[in-house]
Amino acid sequence: MAEQYDLVVLGAGPGGYVAAIRAAQLGMKVAVVEKEKVGGVCLHKGCIPTKSLLRSAEVYHEMKHGEDYGITAEGVRVDFSRVQKRKEKVVEQLHRGVRHLLKKNGVTVVEGTGRILGPSIFSPQAGTVSVEKKEGGEAEMLVPRYLLIATGSRPRSLPGLEVDGRYVMNSDHALQMEELPRSIIIVGGGVIGIEWASMLNDFGVDVTVVEFADRILPFEDPDVSREMTRLLKKRKVKILTKARVLPESVRIEGNGVTLKAEKGNETVELEAERVLVSVGRQANVEGIGLENTSVKVENGFIRVNEMMQTAESHIYAIGDVVGGYQLAHVASHEGLVAVEHMAGRNPSPLNPLLIPRCTYSRPEIGSIGLTEEEAKRQGYSVKIGKFPFRATGKSLVFGETDGFIKIIADKKTEDLLGVHIIGPHATDLISEAGLAKLLDATPWEISHTIHPHPTLSEVFGEAALAVEGEAIHAG
Repeated sequence: MAEQYDLVVLGAGPGGYVAAIRAAQLGMKVAVVEKEKVGGVCLHKGCIPTKSLLRSAEVYHEMKHGEDYGITAEGVRVDFSRVQKRKEKVVEQLHRGVRHLLKKNGVTVVEGTGRILGPSIFSPQAGTVSVEKKEGGEAEMLVPRYLLIATGSRPRSLPGLEVDGRYVMNSDHALQMEELPRSIIIVGGGVIGIEWASMLNDFGVDVTVVEFADRILPFEDPDVSREMTRLLKKRKVKILTKARVLPESVRIEGNGVTLKAEKGNETVELEAERVLVSVGRQANVEGIGLENTSVKVENGFIRVNEMMQTAESHIYAIGDVVGGYQLAHVASHEGLVAVEHMAGRNPSPLNPLLIPRCTYSRPEIGSIGLTEEEAKRQGYSVKIGKFPFRATGKSLVFGETDGFIKIIADKKTEDLLGVHIIGPHATDLISEAGLAKLLDATPWEISHTIHPHPTLSEVFGEAALAVEGEAIHAG
């Protein structure tokens, strides 16, 4: 059986399902193929479940320090099974919501594994999708005018380091832990690794982070990386940078793991109950039939133009499979660009400098645009405004005074080049910087925006004033 569609979306993660809904709004007949659950990795194995665990860890930390606020609580402990149940409840509620939205917008959801076919009796061009149903039987054929590939990614592993899911885990396995380990070695100090380090430390786990680069969070502004390093070390998290794990040294002994890491001329031996490998994500480009098309794959990612078109103009790709920032909100926006281009809407391409980047640790990090190093490397003459959270009343009220905001501006044009925040609710605050970048606001305009008092957002106005050395509440 073959069914004709205007658009078939392969993958129902935050890129695929958002694109499917937008296409339906534009009048297209749409089907989305998903082999697991709609919502994808973000909803079921990434953004949402990890943030649920992070929130539980944050609450535990706050309750242990309740006396700082005049609140005494006795017998505070972690019931990790209930932590996990809450996580599953949050995920399932959002899962139902995504299914409802797809149904409401008339999107057909086809459950099964989709594979792209080449030219065939169904269509003279590549792009027909054959769907193998979970329950078996004859494959269902979906014949689209346009095809959108949104198959996402999976955790990357280190060559030679076997992930067994119990002692040596990736993030998928860690989300399913039934109990907390007493100690863990996290291989990789990027965003995912640092979120897990912060969370597990708050839960009382002894954490060691091993990072190959010369600093954790190597793609953040160095000032932010240094501040996060300082704060994690203050919390007794052990951090090894410029260190390379030797996969052949990994040994599972008793109820734990030992491994060695090279750090300069020194070999360091580490031991913990568990190891979490967090070294990035790998695009899901295998087994989906790309060899039946003219779609190009380079360095493990599908090559696309600024409208998200592949080498076959009727086949588009978005999200983690095309590389760049592997973030849910990026995939969603790329999906909107793709379907609006299909519909002849002439959308603006995604500008990487307008993408906010978030790390949901304690404290949080939010950033957008260029770092100071990048700006100088690109030839800008910069001026900097920094302002600490400790100088705002709301931070003192919250009892969260660590961190700062850093604004980078072009000395010649006054253009806003980048904003970097480490501190309470940084992932929420960064949206103001996103709007400022979109509207091409200058620090002067930000400083003349009235920020209500007392709020954390006051750091924006003060940092903007600090660009000219005019911050009011600077010590």
